[in-house]
Amino acid sequence: MAIDITWIRDDAELASYCAEWQRLPFVALDTEFMRVDTFYPKAGLIQVGDGKRAYLIDPLLIGDWTPFARLLENSAVLKVLHACSEDLEVFLRLTGALPQPLLDTQLAAGYLGIGYSMGYSRLVQSVLGIDLPKDETRSDWLQRPLTEMQVRYAAEDAQHLAELYAALAPRLVEPKLSWILEDGAELVANLRREVVPEELYREAKLAWKLSRAQLAVLRELCAWREIEARLRDMPRNRILREHSLWPLARFQPDNLVALARIDDMHPRTVRQDGNTLLKLIREAAETPPADWPEAIPEPLPPEASGLLKTLRAVGQAEAERLGMAPELMLRKKHLEALLKTGFPNGPYQLPDALKGWRRELMGQALLDTLAASNQ
Repeated sequence: MAIDITWIRDDAELASYCAEWQRLPFVALDTEFMRVDTFYPKAGLIQVGDGKRAYLIDPLLIGDWTPFARLLENSAVLKVLHACSEDLEVFLRLTGALPQPLLDTQLAAGYLGIGYSMGYSRLVQSVLGIDLPKDETRSDWLQRPLTEMQVRYAAEDAQHLAELYAALAPRLVEPKLSWILEDGAELVANLRREVVPEELYREAKLAWKLSRAQLAVLRELCAWREIEARLRDMPRNRILREHSLWPLARFQPDNLVALARIDDMHPRTVRQDGNTLLKLIREAAETPPADWPEAIPEPLPPEASGLLKTLRAVGQAEAERLGMAPELMLRKKHLEALLKTGFPNGPYQLPDALKGWRRELMGQALLDTLAASNQ
């Protein structure tokens, strides 16, 4: 069946269609972008589906995204996407706005017990019985003209996403609908949360093994890498590889030869930024003790794994009762944060990160389970 496709190639057309979409109960949204050697995604196409036709917006020809930003932020129009974390980055970069309310069909499939983390093609096949054309995501979306196959692929994504939502909507009843929208709002909030470069060292691998003085060096290295990646619009690992961060902070080389011997250190980094890194390490190493970061807590010991499994069973039991994918219930990092508040003998406190419907539904059961384990 041929899909009705409308191209949008200038600001006036975009404004006109956005005005129409503002009156709809929902729109399906998708993006095609390139992100091979850049920090930020480069938008190649924006797709909108309303259930009747597919609209293809050429972002290379649009100058004013204000009407589209208004649509994204219109709380009366539900925005339907699939596995949307990178799409959200595209929207934020292009328009400065993020979609709300947001319903992710990949999440919806998990909530309805259809499957967890399902790819788009597989979900469309499962729900609509439609076999989509071969994946074109690896093709060049910045080339013009786009190939016939690219256009068809992009249009079908938008069309079938709208149909997919229409098929799932009757099953998306309360409280699950509210929970899915809550998770969508959290995705948006996480992306809106400003990344503080000076805080990134906390997430670095093996950071807990470093002394506070070494953490002061790691903090500066992680912050420098983040700032440079954004300034140069290059992937972080092209600036300085992830696996080099810890040994740099641990061994603190003071010359280019020693720097080049650091694990996973790319010769290009030594050539381009070697002297800068040596200066940064030297200066960070002189940080006075009063300004050293606090020590990073150690990971939970192996003996906590049994308790972790017991806590996970609380979520699995709820998932079974509700007909949901168990992976959606309790995140490992939240359970670990809970255990760290009192392991091994308690008392325990629910971590702030465990919030919303999960906290209300399972928070007390988790605390009761821990209390019982210590008796």
